[in-house]
Amino acid sequence: MVRSEAQGRLPGIAPVSVIDIGSNSVRVVIYEGLTRAPTVLFNEKVLCGLGKGLGSNGRMDDEGVLRALAALRRFKALSDQAQATEIYVLATAAAREASNGPDFIAKAEEILGQEIQLLSGEEEAKYSALGVISGFHEVDGVAGDLGGGSLELIDIKGHEFGKGITLPLGGLRLSESSGGSISKARTFARKQVNTARFLEKGEGRTFYAVGGTWRNIAKLHMEITKYPLHMMQGYELTFEEIQKFLEDVIDAKDSKDPAWQAVSKSRRSLLPFGAVALQEVLSVMKPSVVSFSAQGVREGYLYHLMPDEEKQADPLVVAADQLAILRARSPEHARELADWTGRMVPFFGITETEEESRYRRAACLLADISWRAHPDYRGAQALNVIAHSSFVGITHAGRAYLALANYYRFEGLSDDGATGPLSTIATPRLLELAKLLGGLLRVVYLFSASMPGIVNNLTFRQSSSPDLDMEFVVPHVYRNFAGERLEGRLQQLAKLTGKKLAFVFE
Repeated sequence: MVRSEAQGRLPGIAPVSVIDIGSNSVRVVIYEGLTRAPTVLFNEKVLCGLGKGLGSNGRMDDEGVLRALAALRRFKALSDQAQATEIYVLATAAAREASNGPDFIAKAEEILGQEIQLLSGEEEAKYSALGVISGFHEVDGVAGDLGGGSLELIDIKGHEFGKGITLPLGGLRLSESSGGSISKARTFARKQVNTARFLEKGEGRTFYAVGGTWRNIAKLHMEITKYPLHMMQGYELTFEEIQKFLEDVIDAKDSKDPAWQAVSKSRRSLLPFGAVALQEVLSVMKPSVVSFSAQGVREGYLYHLMPDEEKQADPLVVAADQLAILRARSPEHARELADWTGRMVPFFGITETEEESRYRRAACLLADISWRAHPDYRGAQALNVIAHSSFVGITHAGRAYLALANYYRFEGLSDDGATGPLSTIATPRLLELAKLLGGLLRVVYLFSASMPGIVNNLTFRQSSSPDLDMEFVVPHVYRNFAGERLEGRLQQLAKLTGKKLAFVFE
C-alpha cells in the first residue's frame, strides 16, 4: 500500500515525542513538530502513583513501578508508530528521590533504548518557567508547578527568571505525609512555603498555576460556575475568587454536585491537598490573579531547544498563520488583511494597544479557515474552531474576540444565541473591536474575492464633502468591482460606526 502524506499537516517539520515520568502520572505527548506553537498529535497518561509511600519508606511504589514500565513500553511503541524523530524522556521528583530510583531508571532506559534526563528540582522549576513563558504573553509573576511529589516555584519577568526552588508539597506526598489530615497538611505546607521568601515580591502580580491537580481545581470551578468556555490555558480567577473557592474544595461539602464528576476519581481525592498547597502559596504572595497554565515542563523543555529567534516569535500569531496555511483559500490574502486592517482602524477613531493589535492580526489570519463549510454554517464553524483551538499567548477575553470577529464577518454585525456565551467573556472594548473588524472584513472579502493582490490598494480617507465622513477610495482600475451587495456591506459598516461612508473610484 502506498502511503500518502496528510494534507492537514504542516510541511517541513517532523514529530517529536516527550515522555514525562512524574510522581503521580507517566505521560507521553507526541507533537507535530518543534515549533513556536506546537500542536499535539497524540497524548496519553497513566496514573501510576510512583510516589505513593515515598514519604514514609523512601521507595517508589512497587506496583507503580511495574505499571510505569509497562506504560513506557507502550509509549515507546506509540512514538515509533508516529514516526517521532526524537524522543525526550524526563523524570522528576519520585525517581530523583527514591532509593529504588536508580534501578527503575536503568530498567526504563533499557525499554526506551535511550538515556533518561533525571531533572533536579531546580531544573524542574526552570523548565516550568520556560513552559509558562512559551504559553503566555508578557509574563510577570510567579509560576508554581504542583506535581505528585513536589512543588516548584520560580519568579518570572518577561523572558527572565530567577533561581527556582522545590518543596516537598506534591499533592500525593502531602496527602500521605499528613495521614489524610487537612490541618496537618496545612501546618506542614505553611512551614515549607514560608521558606520561599521571594513569594512576597509577587504581591499584585500574577500567579501561574501549573500541574494536573491545580488544573482540575480550575476545571471544577468552570463546571460549578457553568463557565461557557472549557479551555484551561489562560483561565483566570482573582485572588479573592480563588481563595474562596479553595475553601469550598477543601471542605468538599458540595462533592455530590454533578460538577465534581468532571474530575477523574483518581484526581478527586488529591484536590483538597492541592487546594491547601495553593492557599498557602497565595496567602504569602497575595497576587492580583491566578492564571492556569496548560503548558509546563514538557513544553518548556521543547521551548529551550528552539533557536533564540524562534523563541521571540508570538505563539498566537504563529499558530494563526499555521491554520491559515492549512485551511484558508489564500494565506497570503490573510496576511494582507492583517496589515491592511491595522492601517484602517485608526480612521474609525481606534488606537489599539499592543495586545489588541496582536489579536486583530490573529483574527485576520483565521478569517477564512471555515470556507469549505456550507455558507450557512461558516460563521458557526469559525466560531467553534477558533474558540476551542489550543492557542496560547492569549487571554480568554482575547479568544472570544477572535471567535466573535470571525462570526460577525460571516453572519452579520448583530448578536444572536451563538454569540451570547462568548460575549460574557469578552470585555466591552473587545466586543466593540470585534464588530468593527467583522464589518471591515465583510466589505473587503467581497471586494477581493478572497484572493490576494487587491486589498493593499484600497484605503479610507476623510471626506471633504459635507454629506460624508469618510470615503472608501478604490483605484479606477477596479471600477468593475462595484455592485449592490458591496454597497450594502459598506452601509452596514456605516451603521455600526455611525459614520457616513461611500465608495469613491478614482
